[in-house]
Amino acid sequence: HFILFETDGSTLIKKVAGYHQFHAANKAVRETVRATQPNGDSRIGVVWHTQGSGKSISMCFYAGKIILSPAMQNPTLVVLTDRNDLDGQLFAQFSRAKDLIPVPQQAESREHLRELLQVASGGVYFTTIQKFGLGDDERATGADFPELSTRHNIVVIADEAHRSQYGHKTRFVGKNADVARGLAANMRKALPNAAFIGFTGTPIEFEDKSTPALFGEYIDTYRISQAVEDGATVPLHYEARLAKIHLDGEAKDALDDDFDDVTEGEEDVAKDKLKSKWARLEAVVGSPERIQLIAKDLLDHWDRRTEILAGKAMVVVMSRRIAVDLYDALVSLRPEWASDDDTQGALKVVMTGAAGDPATFHKHIRKRAGLKSIEKRFKDPDDSLQMVIVRDMWLTGFDAPAAHTLYLDKPMQGHGLMQTIARVNRVFKDKPAGLIVDYLGLAEQLRKAVKDYDGKEERPTEDVSLKALPILREAFGVVRDLFHGFDYSGFRSPKASARIEALAGGVNHILEGLDDGTKRFGDQMVKLNKAAGLCLHLEEARSMADEVGYFQTVHAAVRKNTVGGSGKSLEHMETAIRQILANAVTGDEVIDIFGAAGLKKPDLSILSDEFLESIKDTPYKNLQLELLRKLLNDEIKALGKRNVVQSKKFSEMLEKTLNQYQNRSLTSAEIIQQLIQMAKDMREARERGNTLGLTEDELAFYDALADHGDVKNLMGDTILAGIAMDLVKEIRRSVTIDWTQKGSVRAKMRTRVKRLLRRHGYPPDKQEAAIEMVISQAERVCKDWAEAA
Repeated sequence: HFILFETDGSTLIKKVAGYHQFHAANKAVRETVRATQPNGDSRIGVVWHTQGSGKSISMCFYAGKIILSPAMQNPTLVVLTDRNDLDGQLFAQFSRAKDLIPVPQQAESREHLRELLQVASGGVYFTTIQKFGLGDDERATGADFPELSTRHNIVVIADEAHRSQYGHKTRFVGKNADVARGLAANMRKALPNAAFIGFTGTPIEFEDKSTPALFGEYIDTYRISQAVEDGATVPLHYEARLAKIHLDGEAKDALDDDFDDVTEGEEDVAKDKLKSKWARLEAVVGSPERIQLIAKDLLDHWDRRTEILAGKAMVVVMSRRIAVDLYDALVSLRPEWASDDDTQGALKVVMTGAAGDPATFHKHIRKRAGLKSIEKRFKDPDDSLQMVIVRDMWLTGFDAPAAHTLYLDKPMQGHGLMQTIARVNRVFKDKPAGLIVDYLGLAEQLRKAVKDYDGKEERPTEDVSLKALPILREAFGVVRDLFHGFDYSGFRSPKASARIEALAGGVNHILEGLDDGTKRFGDQMVKLNKAAGLCLHLEEARSMADEVGYFQTVHAAVRKNTVGGSGKSLEHMETAIRQILANAVTGDEVIDIFGAAGLKKPDLSILSDEFLESIKDTPYKNLQLELLRKLLNDEIKALGKRNVVQSKKFSEMLEKTLNQYQNRSLTSAEIIQQLIQMAKDMREARERGNTLGLTEDELAFYDALADHGDVKNLMGDTILAGIAMDLVKEIRRSVTIDWTQKGSVRAKMRTRVKRLLRRHGYPPDKQEAAIEMVISQAERVCKDWAEAA
């Protein structure tokens, strides 16, 4: 019940519920059964899980379980949203969960919804709250909203159970309060016996609006602080920039509930005229001088951010007019960002259109296909689209994990503000946090919002200069101390040779430190990288940028070229923690770490004499040792896939040799000599097949037979080689893909091997051990044989 399979292009993704999703879904099922009993009140309750914590997936798990509940007698689920874009996003999530949920359908109209609900039971149907509005004829005659279905096993699942679910200025009295006006009242009249459950990231419980009053008590809560602690979301950090306009009391008073209700949906001229205070504020915020000032600062800030952290940015503005003007200001400073082609350009405006829009708006107003194209580009971390300017769109239910910076230049408060800043709280690779860049001075609104929605007095966002900068300085000092005694100033040299020498020497210095020197360096670099990703763009940190870039490059080289390091680490570093300045060591020089150590890059499958000899003559012994150890370790791993006996033999040799080094019984020079000899032994072991006239597979089975006491002396190479050839033929002939999983098939394989050994006169007292080794060897290679058959 708690596993989803989704596809992303050609990639299949398996998603397993987090503990908060598991418990919430199970609790919600119990409460649904309770609320739908004859004595139930139809109010199931509210699941409050903060944005970015997988709320839509939790809804899928709940839906999948409640459909199977015997007590519900095959219920019908009506999934309710308050926006067309949310309806489409959630519908797509439910559609992907086809292993748990029947294929959902979207209601195209009120009439279509009524038609869908005529079924006796079952079904998952999506609709927007707007489909419960009265028609013109009904309003003219004062008619009530028509009844759509009286069934008792209909469950209404309301996504983002907030403002549009209540009806404007609705008041509630008592626990069984009735909704007096609004769309929510119409929905209850249409489905009088349905049960209601709300899922939300930002519930409203203030003054005359109350989520629990409509849906019931909280079933499960999972707040911002919990999600950050669990790693379900990344923390948010805050930076105030250019607060050139300080909103006066009257302007701030405009941010009341009425203002929010009027401007919640799509902006149009008629609504603007209803709010003269809003219009005056918009004129100040969107003045040409201020827009030019913000455009210049924003580009400078973004350039510094992307020196450190690859990703995307959202700019949230107050009006569509400001969005268009800011776009023009940005592309005038950076013309290469502009393109009228939706598949090109680094900057786009995402907004709706309205009748009578000026001509300057037209190129930014797109049909559904155009918006989908831009959405796909923005969600793709490798696409050239870096930044989008929005007003209302994409501020709810929109996931772009690579987005790490949100520029906020729109008066906001409460749940709308919380939803907006959550656009950059998604986990992505090693993104350390999301950054909220505030151009309006909304720190107090942030503090109040997090108090309301997380029960804490503190901001949901830490001031980046107060929180991350001290961590950066501390980690920088510790890492610099780890390089004590080594002069790495050459990394600033314009000469590539000097920079390479500084890199190779730095890696060598870290590797020759104390026993835990490499680990300590790695631990401190994790702290340094996270802090750098948050605040290295600040003026107070710029003096550290050059050296941070050097430390990061050494770190990437150490991870890439030591045992336990990953070949992906360099790519990982380059996508998340970029090289800071052009005169730092380049990515290519990190890749060519062999050249930096004075070695020719080896052909790993050969370990040639030329390469092995070059190791003896280079000055960086510790770097050479780590490189050679990694090469041998990789070679042994590769050998283990084809030859059980040889990989075990050389793995034990490598471990024994390294233990001698760690116990200080061998010097660096001596250990290197032993590893060079081992490399030569491995090469010679591989070449034995030519002498014996055996293929690589046959040689592996020869080793499986010969590795038992004095068998080789008793039988001789020729007979053992013949048995190995016969084994390969016999096993190839009888192997199936699943033979290792089926006991009967495996037993038959053992019998065949045993008969063959007896036929060739293999010593009886050695047969059992030889059979085990042969079967083990067969397991390594038979999958390829079975697939090729």
